[in-house]
Amino acid sequence: MTDMNIGELPLPREQVVRIVRMALEEDAPHGDLTSQAFVPASAHAEAEVVAREAGVFSGAEVLRSVFAEIDEHIGVGCEVEDGEAFAAGARLAVVRGPARAVLRGERVALNLLQRMCGIATLTARYVAAAQQTAPRVRVVDTRKTTPGLRILERHAVRCGGGHNHRFSLSEAVMAKDNHLALVHNLTAAIQSARAQLPHTTHIEVEVDRLDQIETVLAGGADTIMLDNFSPEDLRRGVALIDGRAIVEASGGITLETISEVAATGVDVISVGALTHSVRSLDLGLDLRLAQE
Repeated sequence: MTDMNIGELPLPREQVVRIVRMALEEDAPHGDLTSQAFVPASAHAEAEVVAREAGVFSGAEVLRSVFAEIDEHIGVGCEVEDGEAFAAGARLAVVRGPARAVLRGERVALNLLQRMCGIATLTARYVAAAQQTAPRVRVVDTRKTTPGLRILERHAVRCGGGHNHRFSLSEAVMAKDNHLALVHNLTAAIQSARAQLPHTTHIEVEVDRLDQIETVLAGGADTIMLDNFSPEDLRRGVALIDGRAIVEASGGITLETISEVAATGVDVISVGALTHSVRSLDLGLDLRLAQE
């Protein structure tokens, strides 16, 4: 797991551009027929990205990249920063340039921005609820992300004050129930994995019963995930582990339950809903003709 804030872990531009190009190609593979038919080639436009509801901003780099890919003459000025809260009705950005080009990028820009702001906003709510009872607990995402958009969605989680779990299967060892179903001696399996892996590789093991904890500790796991434990059993698990490993709680945690989970003393709470069940925030792009 990482512990980097937004400024320390910027979005890799080459990956943002790849995502943007794919989205633009999907949306207008042969140009924008409507704009070509209705909008004069010489027309210039000014558009405002406006919040229809309150939230937390995420996606400034994505917004700029969408319009830069379409036309280098489009200017984008963001009026809020990633991670900044905004009210309903707030102007978030201004886009100026050739009207046809602005219209071509409108839907892709809003789709990505709305999703990222939705994730940042939801994450901020989870973090606030958890830290009511445990100010130092981390709320982290999972790999339950939209295929192809993981880099954007993880950035949005950080914008909301959350942290990131491992990025991919290649980044860390995380033995879950389906792995353990194929293992006969869990302690020996963890020790064997440790012997094979570089010393810097983090090993996390999921358990779903209290009686598995000592076996996992004996193997030398760095993090133990307590999956779908009741608050009472989470407290027992934290006491049993007693600082010998990082304790992560996971499994169906909601805004209504996360405060109680945080109060059990766990170090990390992973929430798949931050990305797999998020609602895109309601943002609009209001356009008008402008003087050249």
